[in-house]
This record gives sequence, C-alpha cells and structure tokens, in this order.
Amino acid sequence: MRTGILRLTRSLPKMLEQKLVDYNFGVRRPKLVVTSSDIPSGFIELLRKKCEVTVCNGTDHAEILRAVPGAEGILWLTADQLDAKTLDAAGSQLKVVSTMTSGMDYVDAEVFAKRGVALGHTPKVVNDPVADIAIGLMLAAARRFHEGREKIVAGQWEMRPQWMLGQDVPGSTVGIIGFGGIGQTILKRLKGFDIARCLYTGRKRKAEGDLAGATYVDLPTLLKESDFVFIACPLTGETAKLFNRETLAMMKASSVLVNVARGGIVDQPALVEALKNGTIFAAGLDVMTPEPLDPNDPLMKLPNCVVVPHLGTATKQSLLDMFAITANNVLSVISGGQLVAPFVK
Repeated sequence: MRTGILRLTRSLPKMLEQKLVDYNFGVRRPKLVVTSSDIPSGFIELLRKKCEVTVCNGTDHAEILRAVPGAEGILWLTADQLDAKTLDAAGSQLKVVSTMTSGMDYVDAEVFAKRGVALGHTPKVVNDPVADIAIGLMLAAARRFHEGREKIVAGQWEMRPQWMLGQDVPGSTVGIIGFGGIGQTILKRLKGFDIARCLYTGRKRKAEGDLAGATYVDLPTLLKESDFVFIACPLTGETAKLFNRETLAMMKASSVLVNVARGGIVDQPALVEALKNGTIFAAGLDVMTPEPLDPNDPLMKLPNCVVVPHLGTATKQSLLDMFAITANNVLSVISGGQLVAPFVK
C-alpha cells in the first residue's frame, strides 16, 4: 500500500503547491532545470513560485547540457545518458538530480556517489501501471490478439472450432524474472486468474516470495517449467541479453514471454528467430532495442509478437505521482533535507 508522497491524489497541483510552502530557501531562488517540456505547464508554474526554472524541449541532449550550468537541482525527465559529462556541465554547485523513472540503466550512479551529488528516482509508484501492462501483454499474446486482427484485415476469418486457439492462463505455471516491486505486483494481479503456481528467480530468495506463495528457483528451472515468463528485472551487466538463443531454447514451445523491463535484457534477433521457428508460442513486449523501434524491424512483421511503445507508466495518475516525487526529491535536498526516494544501487 502506497502512502504519503508516494501516492498523491488527482489534485496534484494543489498538493504540490501546499508542499512547496514547506521548503525554505531563504531569500534566494535556486536554479532548477527541467529536461523536458512535455508535462502540464501548471506544474512548472508552481516550481517558479520559489525557484528559477529553465525548461528544455527534451528532444536534444546538447540543449540540456547547455541549460544545466549553474543549476542546483535537475529534474531529469528524459532517458538521455546521465553521467559525468552532465555533472561537469552543471558545475560543482549541483546538489541533486532526480530522474522520473524507476529503472536507472542510463545513469552512472557511481559518479554521483563519488562527487556527493544526491540521486533520486521514482520507484514503487511504477509498480501498478507496469504490472497492468504486463497482464495486458500476457493476455494479448496468449490469446493472439494481434494475429487475430491481422486475419480480419486480410479477410481470413475462419468459422471453425479449432481456429486461432490460444494458451490458457488458469492452471498455468508462471515464472517471474526479478521479484522486486513490479514482479510482486504482477503476481498480485495473477491471483485472480487461478494460476497453479508461481516461480521466481533473482539474486536471492525473498521473504515476500514466501509470503506470496511463490517458489524460488534457478533460471533454467523457471524457463523449463513456466507457461508464462515475465521479465521484471533491472538491466545490468549480469542481465544484458539474458534471454538469448540458448535460454530461449529452454522454454516450452507453448510458452509466452512478456518483457516490461528493458529491451537490452533480450537478444532481439534470437527472439525473432524463436518466434519464427516455434521455439516459443508468442511474446508481448513493452520494451525493445532500440527505442523508438524502426517500423520495419523484424519484430513488427511477426503475427505472434505483440509490441507496444514503452507504455508501462503512461497513465495520467502515474505521470502525476512520478512528477511529484521527482520535484520533491529535488526541492527537499536543495532546502537542506533528504531525498524522498533515493536511488540505492
């Protein structure tokens, strides 16, 4: 259950305004940089009541680097590389940067630690919307939504009992790679589908898994026994291309793969091959490599692959919550406090 700043109501402008009163900057007006203009303008106006705010267009990394010199805080709303180059451009007065994501694979967190610059992000608040997308992709892939629509468009609708049969969720074994907040929320959603059991894998067995009735296993066991496999782990050196020709070959021919984490965890050419030759039944992807994906990418030509353009957190409430946490991370540190949601590597 999310409380306090991690779960705001839909009256965000009013609540953020009330929160701004709590931050004391004295007579000065600290400089903030917001790296994208694609947020409701009312939020920026609230920040400008106490701060000097520069808003970038969000489509040009060079523009961001030109804007950050002299900034005490940066609201990093894009997925551009965030590293020493940015900190060098900003200058030694920079106190804090907060991203508006949970995943931090594009951030050099070690540089922040070495230089003593506070680094925040927006975990937990993403759990619900990303889990919802995961379930949607599972159903769409298992029940062949994309392929079915293609059949209608091509005039190939067949009226026979065994046409377009999909995979059943009730009674199935579900495997979750990465049993953090998102993985745990996916399992909560699945409780209503009467699955038979849940397996999970990650760095270690978790008490939350025991409480949820999930079983900790190694990756090969999970892949061999699962009917549905959800990728919900961070992209790291260990997990990069974790799903490749070898690991995909361990999965059931009837299995469905769902990725709501990062595209780099999957070797994409190997996945295309596995979907073409029937190594696995289908896939549902919210993330891919690169993003944006080329419209002519082989993934887009597969009837058994459901692809959506990284919509995991794209809901109105999620945007409100994520921006509020990002803003409060930055304002809290500048006023002498602590991060609301610190990034811990």
